[in-house]
Amino acid sequence: MRYGAKIVVYADDFVICCRDHAEQAMGEMRRLITQLKLTINEGKTHIRELPRERFDFLGYMFGRYYSAKSGRVYLCPQPSKRSVQRMIGKIREATERNVLWLSAEELIKQVNSMLIGWANYYSLGPVHKAYRTIDHYTAPRLRRWLCNKHKVRNTGARRFSYEYLYDTLGLVQLQPRTHSLPSAKV
Repeated sequence: MRYGAKIVVYADDFVICCRDHAEQAMGEMRRLITQLKLTINEGKTHIRELPRERFDFLGYMFGRYYSAKSGRVYLCPQPSKRSVQRMIGKIREATERNVLWLSAEELIKQVNSMLIGWANYYSLGPVHKAYRTIDHYTAPRLRRWLCNKHKVRNTGARRFSYEYLYDTLGLVQLQPRTHSLPSAKV
């Protein structure tokens, strides 16, 4: 079987990988699920053909990507857009006006904990864009929170510079973490 002919059966909470006969695999999966007296979520059950199509599973998007260095094609996971948006939503919630009573150190500790946990889970595949998106959201959001806390009417860029956020307060920056991640040999 050739590389491009792999078929993936994507079902509710699991993935079945097969080279041929995806419909047969889907039928067998349905039979086993029915025997276990479980129901299949038809909205989440699909057949996808790799590498032509991508699919989301456990917060990752699996599919074809291209090496920035060599331009070669490889299959791998990367954080899905939905998981990045969820993380941004958590940062937004953590830095709302109703927590202005927290000290900056306490808030940074909470945000850092979320960032490090998220980055530890999403450390497979090309993560640079996802990390950059979160970094570009976190620092300005934290700066806005500090301006609200200290009643600063301008943008606070001088008072709460990036150096202050990262060096003084200790805000975690995700992008530099990509240098320590293992990379695939493509």
